[in-house]
Amino acid sequence: MSLNYLRNARKILCIGRNYAAHIQELNNAKPSQPFYFLKPSSSILKPNSGPILIPKGTVVHHEVELAIVLNKTLKNINPDTFTNQDALDAIDGYALAIDLTARNVQDEAKKKGLPWSIGKGFDTFLPLSNFIPKSLIPDPYKVNLHLEINGEQKQNDLTSLMIFPIHKILSTMSSVMTLEKGDVILTGTPKGVGKVVPGDHVTAGLSINGVEVEEGKLDLQVEEKPGPYQYKET
Repeated sequence: MSLNYLRNARKILCIGRNYAAHIQELNNAKPSQPFYFLKPSSSILKPNSGPILIPKGTVVHHEVELAIVLNKTLKNINPDTFTNQDALDAIDGYALAIDLTARNVQDEAKKKGLPWSIGKGFDTFLPLSNFIPKSLIPDPYKVNLHLEINGEQKQNDLTSLMIFPIHKILSTMSSVMTLEKGDVILTGTPKGVGKVVPGDHVTAGLSINGVEVEEGKLDLQVEEKPGPYQYKET
C-alpha cells in the first residue's frame, strides 16, 4: 500500500496554525478552534515522480507536516464524547507531507479579502511520502518532523507541540463536511518555515525516539515551473 492510499483520497484537508511558534513567526492570530483549508489532489507530488515546481514570480515556503489517512467515514462527530482513542481507531496510517505555499500570492489574497486556493494549489505543492503503517507510529504525538534545504536543517520539532489534538481536529471537521475513508488530513507545521527556490535540494522525514522511519523520507529537487503562469497582482 505504499502509494495506493492516494487513489482513495477524495479530499485533502490541512490544519492551519496548529503550532504556537509557527503562528508567531508568521505574525498570525492564534485560532480558538481548528482552522483548515483544502488542497486539490492535482497538487500531490508522489515520491520519485519529479521535482517541486516553483511558479514564476512567487515566493514559496515549505511546511513539513504529519498527515493522517482515515480508515472510516466520520460525520457530525460529537466533540464531547469523541476521544483520543476514537481518533486513533479512525486512522488507517500516516504519511509525511510538505505543504508548499506561494506566500506572496496568499498574502495578497488575504489582504484583498479574496480566496487563497491558488497559493496552495499549484501542481507539485503537496509532496507526500509512501504510506506509513499505523504500527510504525504507535503515538502520533511522539513524532519528530524535520526538513532540510541543501543539507541545512530548517524545521525540526515534535508533534507533541500541536495546539489542537487529532480528535479535536476530526470532530470539528466532521461537523462541517463528511470525512470519508481515504481522506488525507495534514495536522499543521512547526516553526522554521522559509523559502524554497529553483536549484534547491529539499529533504524531509520523521523519526520515532531517534529512529528514522524509512517510509516517511522525502528527497526532492526544485525547479522553475514551465508554462504561461507568472504571478501578477489580482
